[in-house]
Formats: sequence, structure tokens, C-alpha cells
Amino acid sequence: MVTVAEIAAFLEQFAPSRLAADWDNVGLLVGDRDQQVQRVMTCLTITPASAAEAIDLEAELIVTHHPLPLRAVKRLTRDTTSGRLLLDLIAARVAVYSPHTAFDSAAAGINQRLAQGLGLKDIAPLVPDPLGLGSGRYGGLEEPISLEQLAQRTKQFLAAGRLQLVGEPAQMVRSVAVACGAAGELLEAAAQAGCHAMLLGEARFHTCLEAEAAGIGLVLPGHFASERFAVESLAGILGEQFPAVRVWASRQERDPIRWM
Repeated sequence: MVTVAEIAAFLEQFAPSRLAADWDNVGLLVGDRDQQVQRVMTCLTITPASAAEAIDLEAELIVTHHPLPLRAVKRLTRDTTSGRLLLDLIAARVAVYSPHTAFDSAAAGINQRLAQGLGLKDIAPLVPDPLGLGSGRYGGLEEPISLEQLAQRTKQFLAAGRLQLVGEPAQMVRSVAVACGAAGELLEAAAQAGCHAMLLGEARFHTCLEAEAAGIGLVLPGHFASERFAVESLAGILGEQFPAVRVWASRQERDPIRWM
């Protein structure tokens, strides 16, 4: 029988915790390493809906991209949403593992997959670390395309119905940076790398103004869309690695933002 510890060890190898941001909280966050596992659910975020799904379907482990908890907890009570979720999961003996920013930066992580999905070549870390990986990715297109065409390519790859665009749709693009989620702080690195456009999950208003002033187009499919596809892929990876375990991506979680 597979244990929480065995799955955690594989995830640490797949997305090493050394790649995580200093502020992050990654690894096994809740649970007993010796607990046997027959069912695993992956999700982007633990919400009331996804937690209830895991409990109802008797998962022993949730692999969530966004950590719960993210920061140190001084009190664990039902007075807060995170407290209620954690208490419910602990009562049901559901362990929680989060790879978060380590998964973002891993060799086969979210940003690498985004770059490949856009058809970029010669992909490299946007902010490299001493060990050859790092935050974000950038690369070149085989042929220049317009910012609008890049947006359409993004929508197709992520199955996103709508997205936001900063810059002139007709602007030509050859070099592209990618950074999933909310990673507007990497805009300066994209500019230094000579990128003409950048795919971000989301961006602050002032980041959009900075990009516009620098002549860098932004493609913004939303935080959810920029990461959820990889959670689904991770379920497949875990299923292949542990064939005796039933693994699925949450069918209940939804993007809380409605695009009108």
C-alpha cells in the first residue's frame, strides 16, 4: 500500500522545495506520513467545495497548488474559513501537500509547460538560480506574430474563454516571457531579457501601466486559468507514478471570477 510519505517523496523530487520562494509554505502541511493512501485529489486551491469533495469521496490526500495554511497559524478554530477547512480535513484524516512556487519553477513545472504550450523555443528561466532553474520562463517564437495572435494561442492552449490584453493588438511579438499566477514583479526581468510580450495570470493596474510604458504587451488569462491546467496534468502524473492509487483533479472547484 502506498503511503503519504511515498507520494510526498515523489513530489519533492518532481518539484524540489529548494525552488520555492522564501515566503512560501510548501511540502506536507497536514497529515500523518505513515497513513496509507488509496485516493488522491489535486486542486488549485482548497475551498469549501473542493474540501467537501475530497472528504465525500474519501480521499486520504489532497495535493493543492496553493498552500493551506500559507502563513503560521496561532489559533486553529472554526472562527475562520481556513480554520474550518483545516479542522474538517483533519477530522476526516485527509493529508495536505502543496508544491506551489516549487511547482511553478520546476523543470517540468507550470511555467515550463506554459512556455511550451505557446510554442516557444530555446526556453530558459527568466530569473535563473545557481542550479540552472529559476522563476518564470522566456523564449522565442519561430516566426513573429501579433499580440492578438499570441492572445488567441493562449486562449486555445488554456481553454480560456476570455482574457485581458495590455498593448496594441497589432504589435508584433517574437520573444515572450511567461509567469503563472500573480507574478508582476517579474516584468522588469522580462524587459531586461528583451521580451516583446509577457503572459501573466493576473497583473496589478500599475504593473499594466509599467508594461505599456515599456512597450511590452501583456496577455492576462486570469490566475485560475494560468495554473489550473497544470493541476490537471499533475493528477495524470501521479496516477502514472502510483497506478494502485485513484487520482483525480477536483471537479468542484471553479474560478471565482466571472467574465461577463
